[in-house]
Amino acid sequence: MSPRKAATAKAVTAKAAATKSAQKSSSAQASKTRPAATAAKPVAKSAAKPTPKPAANGTTSAEATALAAKIERDLRDGRSDTLTPQAFQALMAALCKSYGTQLEAGAQFLPLASQTSASPTEVMTTTSALLKAANLAVFELGMWQSWTGR
Repeated sequence: MSPRKAATAKAVTAKAAATKSAQKSSSAQASKTRPAATAAKPVAKSAAKPTPKPAANGTTSAEATALAAKIERDLRDGRSDTLTPQAFQALMAALCKSYGTQLEAGAQFLPLASQTSASPTEVMTTTSALLKAANLAVFELGMWQSWTGR
C-alpha cells in the first residue's frame, strides 16, 4: 500500500474511532447531567415543525438538465468530444461535491435515475477512474462503506 493510501486508511480509522468515542462521551455526558427522576421519562417531541429546506435553484437545474440532454444527443450522434477534458473534470468535481453535500444535508437519492441511465460498464469505468483520481483503492471504498453504512 502506498504511503498516501496508508495515511488515508489511518485517518479514516482514526476518524471512525473519534466519532464513536464522541458519541459515547456525549451519551455519557448527557446521562450525568440529567436528574435521575427525568432520565427514566420519555422525552416529548418538540411541537415545532422542522424548517423546510430551500428549493433548488431552478435556473441552475434547468441549465444542468439542458447540458445533460446536449451531451446525450452528441453521444448518440457519435460525437464524444462535446466536453474538453478540463470542462469534463470541472463538471465531474462539481457533481461529486454537490452529491456529497446533499447527502450530508439529509437528501436520500441515488446519483442515477435508473439502472438504464448508464450501462454497468459505463458506471464501473467511471467509478474506477474516480477512485484512481482520488488515489483510493476498492478496499478503502469497501471499508468506508462498512463504517458509514452507505
